[in-house]
Parts: sequence; structure tokens; C-alpha cells
Amino acid sequence: MGRDEQNPEVPVRFYRTEAGVSPVLDWLRGLDKADRRAIGLDLMLVGSLKDGLWEVRSSLPSQRIARLILCFHDQMLVVLHGFIKKTQKTPADYLALAKRRMKEVTK
Repeated sequence: MGRDEQNPEVPVRFYRTEAGVSPVLDWLRGLDKADRRAIGLDLMLVGSLKDGLWEVRSSLPSQRIARLILCFHDQMLVVLHGFIKKTQKTPADYLALAKRRMKEVTK
């Protein structure tokens, strides 16, 4: 997708701990190639959760549903958490984890 005024490209960065570990990338790498591709394409369609958190929803070729929780910081998307959806509602502990990671990233 090319950059233009209506659809500007936004760089994406994955959350890293202070030790340099990227748990979301590790999780993504555990998925098969078709599922990773589906999530990558869905990163272009981001929906608001609240409190500065955003969500990407992906229906995977493996017949599962994945979610990425992210925030915007320094004019880029930062992917904070990823998981396979197993319940109707996003688990509160996943939202809490994403909020903690967002605080680390934006401090």
C-alpha cells in the first residue's frame, strides 16, 4: 500500500520488555504462516477499545480468531499484546496487561 494523504502509512513496532524480549512477536512466530499473514493484513484495520488502546481483529485461515491490542506512540503503532480469542469479551487481565505495557512504552 502506497503512502498518500488519505491513507498514510504508520510504522508498526512491537512491545519489548526492558530485557529486549518481544512477547507479542514470540506469540506471532508460534502461529502458522497463513495465520501470521492474516494478522499482518488486518493491522491495516484498527478499531478503538478505549483509554488509548486499539484492537486489530483477525479471522484466521486456521478457523480461529486472533486479537492484537496496541497503542499509538511517537507517530507509530506499538503492538502490546496478542492472543487467540476464546471468549466473547476480551479478558480483563489482557486489557490490564496491555495498559501496563502502554505505560512502559509511553513514559
